[in-house]
Amino acid sequence: MNLLNIKNLKMQFGGLVAVDDFNLELEEGKIFGLIGPNGSGKTTVFNIITGFYKPTDGHIFLNGKEITGLTPDRITVLGLTRIFQNSRIFRNLTVFDNVMIGDHLRLKSSPLEAVMRTPRYSREEKEAYQRAMDLLEGLGLIEYVNEISGSLPYGLQRKLEVARALSTQPKVLLLDEPATGLSTEETQEMIDFILGVREDFDLTIFIIEHHMAVIMDICEHILVLNYGKTIAAGNPKQIQNNKEVIVAYLGAS
Repeated sequence: MNLLNIKNLKMQFGGLVAVDDFNLELEEGKIFGLIGPNGSGKTTVFNIITGFYKPTDGHIFLNGKEITGLTPDRITVLGLTRIFQNSRIFRNLTVFDNVMIGDHLRLKSSPLEAVMRTPRYSREEKEAYQRAMDLLEGLGLIEYVNEISGSLPYGLQRKLEVARALSTQPKVLLLDEPATGLSTEETQEMIDFILGVREDFDLTIFIIEHHMAVIMDICEHILVLNYGKTIAAGNPKQIQNNKEVIVAYLGAS
């Protein structure tokens, strides 16, 4: 079953066509990669899917429901969330508080109930607390639960961003260059971390990454963009041997 379907997506900024006729069928439980040279339109695709941009044309369906043009919060509630290329954790809050912020998206109590500390709010808050602790335990981050997030090593900050995304209980997780700024050792740890997250949380993952080792190691299917157009699609071996992809990256035939 395809969880995410994108049909004829186009994004135009004035006279610039940033994404042109982009199509995708994201199969449940798989890890898909999106690669391409700088400026090829990769992050623009993510911004459209997650509601930060409204596309000029095309349609996006999540689990059969059209989400084209919905706001980011509505899309997250429906089960699709992301991490960004640049760290977006709340650096002055603890690891625990960062995860709890994501979980609060699922609470049904009103702001008034929170102020009044009604029984329903207290029950939901207790359940959210336990979910956050269980999540941090499962991801190997429990020892940092009370640490200020900005004080963590950068590799752990990237894992915390994934943890916060997971706290929204997504079906589809979009990762925008999760290995950016990581050392070789940290990159391998991130590969293992993503594979573990896919298995443990039964997720479908769509990833942008410049580190080819990451893409080739974890993705079952890869799309390649260049100047906003899809120039290749296939498994890692097919992409590695595609002449048009080689030309796009190296600039020569």
